[in-house]
Amino acid sequence: MSLDADQIVERRRLRRKVTFWRTLGVLAAVAALAVGVASVAGDSVSASSPHVARVTIGGIIRNDRARVELLEEIGRSRARAVILSIDSPGGTVTGSEQLFDALRRLAEKKPVVAVVEGIAASGAYIAALGADHIVARRNALVGSVGVIYQYPNVTELLKTVGVTMEDIKSSPLKASPNPYTPTTPEARAAVESLVKDSYAWFKGLVSERRKMSDDKLATVTDGRVFTGHQGLDLQLVDELGDERTARAWLAREKGVPENLRVRSWRTREVDSEFGWLLGAARGTVAALGFPQAAEFLTQTARGALERAQLDGLLALWHPRTNG
Repeated sequence: MSLDADQIVERRRLRRKVTFWRTLGVLAAVAALAVGVASVAGDSVSASSPHVARVTIGGIIRNDRARVELLEEIGRSRARAVILSIDSPGGTVTGSEQLFDALRRLAEKKPVVAVVEGIAASGAYIAALGADHIVARRNALVGSVGVIYQYPNVTELLKTVGVTMEDIKSSPLKASPNPYTPTTPEARAAVESLVKDSYAWFKGLVSERRKMSDDKLATVTDGRVFTGHQGLDLQLVDELGDERTARAWLAREKGVPENLRVRSWRTREVDSEFGWLLGAARGTVAALGFPQAAEFLTQTARGALERAQLDGLLALWHPRTNG
C-alpha cells in the first residue's frame, strides 16, 4: 500500500512539472506570436490606398532579395512617397550596391527621402545616397566612406602549438591570403587592388550624387565619420531634423500632403536563418516579465550573428577598441 502511495505522489509531482513546462512553452509561443501579430497589425493603412511608405534599414546590410522585392512592390503600390529610416553601420559592398540600385529604381517612380536616425555609415551611407534627399539628426553619424578587407592570421599561434598547414595550389595567388601562412607581397597587392577598385566606385558615387568639389570630396572620403551637423556643411546631408522634417520636404518639394498617413513596409522573411531561435528566446524572456531584457537579448544576438556571417569586401564602420 505504501508503494502505491509513493507512486501516486511521484506521478503528481511529474504531472506538475510537465504542466509547468507546457505552460511556459505556451506562454513563450503566445508572446512570440503577439510580437509577430503586433508587427503586422501595426499598420492599418492599406497598400492600395494613398500613403507614405516607410522602410527601415537597420543592422548589417547584406544581399537581400526579399528587400529588393519589397521595394519593387512599393513601386507598384499607391504610395505617394517613401521615407527611408536608416540606423546601420553598413555591411558588404555588394549588399549595399544592390540596395542602392533598388532605391534608385524606386526613386524613378516615387520621391524617396532618407532619414538618418542614428548612424548611416559606409554601406548604410551608400543606401542613403539612393534617396533624393537626406535628412539627419544633429548628432547622428554619417560618412565613413571607404572599403575594408579583413582576415585573421594565426601563423604565430600555430607555431606555438607545433601545427603546420600545407597546401598544393594551382597558382601562387589561389586562396590567398589565408590565415595559415604569412601574407606574401603579391597576395597583399592583389587584395589591395580589390579594395582600391571598390573604393574608387564608392568615391565616384559620392561625387556624383552629392555634387561635391574635389577638395570637399577628399575631406569626406578619408574614412572618417561625421556628425549630422558636420555633414551638413560638408554636403553629406541636406537638412538636419527627423521624419517630420522629411515630411515637410516632401510637402514642399513634391506636393505630398503632410497629413497623409504612413505605412511601414516590412519583408515577410526573418532576418536570418537563426531568426526562429532568436524569436523563441525573446518570447520566453518576455513571457517571464522582462521585456527590456528580451529586446536586449535579441539585438545583441542578432548583431553577433550578422557580423559572424559577413565575408568579402566590407563597407562597414566598426570603431576599434583597445585593451
